[in-house]
Amino acid sequence: MLRVAVAEDEAVSREKIRQFLTQYAEEKEMEIDITFFSDGRSLTEHYRPIYDIILLDIKMPDMDGMQAAEKIRTLDEQVVLVFITNVAQYAIQGYAVRALDYILKPVTYPIFSIKLDKAIELVERRTSRPVILTTADGIIRLETRNIYYVEVQHGMLHYHTEQGIYTVRGTLQKAGETLEKFHFVRCNYWYLVNLMYVTEIRKNTAIVAGTELQISRRSKNAFMAALTDYVGGGT
Repeated sequence: MLRVAVAEDEAVSREKIRQFLTQYAEEKEMEIDITFFSDGRSLTEHYRPIYDIILLDIKMPDMDGMQAAEKIRTLDEQVVLVFITNVAQYAIQGYAVRALDYILKPVTYPIFSIKLDKAIELVERRTSRPVILTTADGIIRLETRNIYYVEVQHGMLHYHTEQGIYTVRGTLQKAGETLEKFHFVRCNYWYLVNLMYVTEIRKNTAIVAGTELQISRRSKNAFMAALTDYVGGGT
């Protein structure tokens, strides 16, 4: 799921961006969670680094988009910032806060789609890294975002992925050291789960890419806390 925040004080512009994001999600067959803010202050007041992309109008009352971006950068170095503005010269200031790009008003869908493609490409580069596995058949290069979960059995690691299952020798602890920065968390002694693919929790069971995995009593608090933080439901 892609998490997008939009800070825009004009209701008409907010609705247009919502329509564009919805259209983009349908075309790309992806899920986008959208959170709207009416100004920079409401965005930054209780800011938590849970968004992948933030679309910021520059001219807003109380706290404008540039001021909001400066504050966000003190709390979140990774989020991708894209400015929305009437005047291109304002966007030049965006380099100071490492903004990726800017979109000129009036916003049109073709341009919006191109800019969003660029932002998502950067998000994916930041949230996924290749993992090299040496299997019995050779060497496999996997993107971390394509791994559903890792299972350990009798000293062997089984990487369950979009492409199939790959088996290598190793320990779950060592795998965790590599993958934890990409939102992989243990749900029990045998499984390391990519939180991106957790779609449901049923009592002590996590549904991960359609597979039921037991959540152990020992791991439950840490697992649920990590999941809550990942989906942005924490306080």
